[in-house]
Amino acid sequence: MRLRSLLLLPLLALGLTGCKDDSAPADAARAPAQSFHWKMVTTWPKNAPGTGVAAERLAERINAMSAGRLTIKVYAAGELVPALEVFDAVSRGTAELGHGTPYYWKGKVPAAQFFGAVPFGLSTLEMNAWLSHGGGQALWDEAYAPFGLKPLTAGNSTMQMGGWFNKEINGLADIKGLKIRMPGIGGEVWSRLGATTVVLPGGEIFTALQTGAIDATDWVSPYNDLAFGLQKAARYYYYPGWQEPQSVLELLINQKAFDSLPPDLQAIVTEAARASTLDMMDDYVFNNALALDELKKSGTLLKRFPDEVLLAMQQETEQVLGELAAQSELNGRIWASMQAFQALATSMQALSEKELYDWR
Repeated sequence: MRLRSLLLLPLLALGLTGCKDDSAPADAARAPAQSFHWKMVTTWPKNAPGTGVAAERLAERINAMSAGRLTIKVYAAGELVPALEVFDAVSRGTAELGHGTPYYWKGKVPAAQFFGAVPFGLSTLEMNAWLSHGGGQALWDEAYAPFGLKPLTAGNSTMQMGGWFNKEINGLADIKGLKIRMPGIGGEVWSRLGATTVVLPGGEIFTALQTGAIDATDWVSPYNDLAFGLQKAARYYYYPGWQEPQSVLELLINQKAFDSLPPDLQAIVTEAARASTLDMMDDYVFNNALALDELKKSGTLLKRFPDEVLLAMQQETEQVLGELAAQSELNGRIWASMQAFQALATSMQALSEKELYDWR
C-alpha cells in the first residue's frame, strides 16, 4: 500500500478528508416545509366567554404547535357566514374549519343530535369517554362522512342550567303556550308538552327575551348567561339542566382539506382539539362557580323545576329518542351504543360521584 493511502486511512475513518459525499442532499436543496392558511367559521358571537374564546384559543394552539406551518383565521358568527350556516360552509369548502355544536344541524343530520347533548343522558366525563373509548367517534365520523366532514370534540360547556323564564313553571299547565328558545332534543320535548320552541343564535337571545318575542330561553350556564346579561331580561333562573347534562362543542373539518395535511399536522389538529376540550371544561367549572355567586347577589331567583315537570320531560325524552333511533339503521346503532355505556357508567357513578356529592 502506498504511503499516501496509509496516511488517508485514519482520516477516512474520522470523516475528515473533506471529500464530498454525493449521496447526502445538501441543505440548500431541501424543500421548505409546506405551510397552510385556513379559515375557521363559528356559530358564536365575537369573543363570547367560553364558547367564542375557545375557538380563538384552539386556533392559537394549532399555530403554536405547528410552528406557524398551519395558521387559522377565526371568523365569528356573521363575519363570513351566518351562525347556522357553518356546517354548509365547511362542507362545501368555503372554510376549512367550523366551530359550533352538533344539534344545530339536526335538520341536515338528525344523528348529529346524539353527539351534542342528550337530555337525561351522559355527563361530560362520560361523553368524552364514550367518544374516545366507547366507539362514539367512529359513529360520529360515519354520520358526517356523506357531507365531506370530519368531526372532533373541541370543547364542552359541562352541565347547563334549565334556562331563564319570565313566568314561573309550577306545573305542566304553565308550559302550554310558552314561547321558548331551545334547540335540539330538549326543544322537541318542550314542544310536545305544549310550548312553542324556536332556535336562535346566541347573539339574538337577549333582545328576543327582553322584548317579549320569547318568554324563556336556555343558553348555557352562569358563566355565559351573566356575560350576556340575561339576568336583566328575565327574573327566574331554573335548574337542573335536564336538557343538556353536558354539551359538546365540535370542530368541523373539511375532509379533503384534512387529507391534504401531512401526518404531523393532522396529529396536531387532532390533539389540539382534544386539549381544547379539557381547557374549556376547566374554564366552565371555575367560572360557573364565580358567576353563580354573582347572580345570586344581584337578586336572581333560582327555581327548581317541579318533579311533575321533570318526570314528564323524562318520559317525553325517551319517546323522542326512541323515534329518532328508529329513523335509520345508523341512528339505531348510535342510540344502542350510548344506552349500553350509560347503563355501565351509571352503576359506577352511583358508587363514586353521587356518593361524594351527597356527603359533601
